[in-house]
Amino acid sequence: MVNLITFYRLVAAPLLLFLLLTGQFTVFKWLLALSFFTDAIDGRLARSFKVISLPGARIDSVADDLTILVAILGILLYRPGFLRGEWLLVGGMTLLYVMQNCMALIRYGKLTSFHTYAAKVAAVLQGVFLVLVFFLPEPVAFLFYLTAGLTIIDLAEEILLVLILPQWQANVKGLYWMLRQIKKRGSGR
Repeated sequence: MVNLITFYRLVAAPLLLFLLLTGQFTVFKWLLALSFFTDAIDGRLARSFKVISLPGARIDSVADDLTILVAILGILLYRPGFLRGEWLLVGGMTLLYVMQNCMALIRYGKLTSFHTYAAKVAAVLQGVFLVLVFFLPEPVAFLFYLTAGLTIIDLAEEILLVLILPQWQANVKGLYWMLRQIKKRGSGR
């Protein structure tokens, strides 16, 4: 059941793209909101029903990235002025995202699925901001900067985790917890 919710986002991403390209904006924004809602609940459901798996974590990460990518494409098509005005910040986040993924591919041969606490909070803020962009007359600047700041912190943390973790790992709480774990192993506790 939980994996079906995640799988929905994988299937929804191309449908959302089709809706964008065919000008069906109203349907697009409601399905996008549904996709972000399912993103918010699938991890919680997986933990509640104890159905956490590595394939599920990987699918979730891909579905998250595709949903955000389609939302950004929606902004490019329906709110291009906003992104032009924030090109430096958006470009910086994009660079960090690409850097983190390239480093993971080089180090592990696959993308990460850390699902850190910072990533979870950033994803919720991204979802709220990206949905509101399509439902409100103007983007909420404060929410954008808050989301961008936390996204940058999350990406920097994930880059550091890629540098620290010698082997691929899913569902890492964050850098603080990883360093504590390494310290405990080093002290023999």
